[in-house]
Amino acid sequence: MTDYPVLESIESPSRLKELSDSELAQLCDEIRDKIISTVSKNGGHLASNLGVVELTVALLMTFDPPEDSIVYDVGHQAYVYKLLTGRYGDFESLRRDGGISGFPKRQESLYDAFNTGHASTSISAALGILRAKRRSNAPGSAVALIGDGSLTGGMAFEALDDAGRSKLPLIVILNDNSMSIERNVGAISSHLSNIRLSRGYQRIKRNAVRGLKKTKLGKSMYSGIERMKNRIKYFLQPNNILFEALGFTYIGPIDGHDIDAIVSVIRRAKALDKPVLIHAITKKGFGYLHAEEKPDEFHGIAAFDISTGECTASAANNSKVFGHKLCELAAEDERICAITAAMTAGTGLTEFSTRFADRFYDVGIAEQHAVTLAAGMAVGGMKPVVAIYSTFLQRAYDQILHDVCLQGLPVVFAVDRAGLVGEDGETHQGVYDIAYMRTIPDLTLYSPATVRELEEMLEYALRRSEPSAIRYNRGLLASLQDSGGAIERGKWAVIREPREITLIASGRMLARALQVAGEFDVGVINARFLKPID
Repeated sequence: MTDYPVLESIESPSRLKELSDSELAQLCDEIRDKIISTVSKNGGHLASNLGVVELTVALLMTFDPPEDSIVYDVGHQAYVYKLLTGRYGDFESLRRDGGISGFPKRQESLYDAFNTGHASTSISAALGILRAKRRSNAPGSAVALIGDGSLTGGMAFEALDDAGRSKLPLIVILNDNSMSIERNVGAISSHLSNIRLSRGYQRIKRNAVRGLKKTKLGKSMYSGIERMKNRIKYFLQPNNILFEALGFTYIGPIDGHDIDAIVSVIRRAKALDKPVLIHAITKKGFGYLHAEEKPDEFHGIAAFDISTGECTASAANNSKVFGHKLCELAAEDERICAITAAMTAGTGLTEFSTRFADRFYDVGIAEQHAVTLAAGMAVGGMKPVVAIYSTFLQRAYDQILHDVCLQGLPVVFAVDRAGLVGEDGETHQGVYDIAYMRTIPDLTLYSPATVRELEEMLEYALRRSEPSAIRYNRGLLASLQDSGGAIERGKWAVIREPREITLIASGRMLARALQVAGEFDVGVINARFLKPID
């Protein structure tokens, strides 16, 4: 007998409409078990997927992809969708070479409407798809599923403004779990908190609803109570004014783990035939205790032990080296401050955020704002360090050029996850920062080859008065004894005297070059600056 009898029977999403309530509940349990089992071996985005199981099932019960286009924001939460759209048999290959992607990918399946990987893009993409459908008289709806974390990105509000004005029947589903990768920050998060029903209330309501739905009379009572509650709520609750002002009919908040409630609300939204925002409350990590208790750690996780929740990978990495050194320097200079975009732990700034809370700024998923904020602080005499992953810093190219470098401001960019990062695929590879940063005037681009050099370059950059960026890879740099002595701007270091054949290596490739050079009579140069070139 198969471990996943209901899940294995889902050959296409249309099968979901044939399942009984008990089979749907079993399906959700099987999906969670399958995702936990696979991610524990392959690594991946766990907590976000566990939180959208019922929401995804309800989406596929009310829409008919690929005719209807379902666009995921970022795509961290697309594993459930993949399992239910014909990729169950390939799911063990998730995030492996030659396997299925960890994000939506049009080349992989007709069911994937739009490639994603970066935040705040779904509403723009879904609106564009819907406009194209209307222009060509093609059938189908368009839906954007966006998290409250992605809603902190300005692009999401640009799209909401345009979509509300368009009057097109775009449906935006706000998956509100109070988190992006970490706890959300800022006024938008506070606004959603005012709208959001308490977790305790959600729990009580869920239990009461389950009890009522066990009988015919109970189901009838539930429907009547729900209608009355909604009328009272919409009359009394002013908090939906933000979305209504943007031209959307606001529905919610609803329990994002109640399939019947979600299906009912989506059907109402479709009938309205105008822009609608559905506010669903979910719990990140729902159904797996370790992920519920530590949703930030289980957002994106390496292979782990299911019973303990402990990762099997090494804890040491360049991000932590950077963060610890920055704390040392900040203790000596009160002008040093740190800025990140919803990536406190990921960029190694947890210690800094605790020790120097008054000099730490998490701006949410808003990289452009983070960079220009740093420029303003530099004008005011501070020494800002902006820590952002390479792939996400691309989003702030204009701000780096226009707001920081054309003014020659002393902002230090800590470019984390530079180079190839592996399993997350092309949307997350940090392979463009050298190319785009080398084109920017007056920016010094550092490339440390060792742990010690990373620390020394951070200290050196903070002493100078020009814009600078330090790029370092995922993982841990080598601990070489000699990487070339004292740092001098624009100067490369001779490790082994140049010969007829000389290897010039940058960053983590220096360790590889020295390994190869040990077998031959060749020179080795540490290209520790990528701009300017020595």
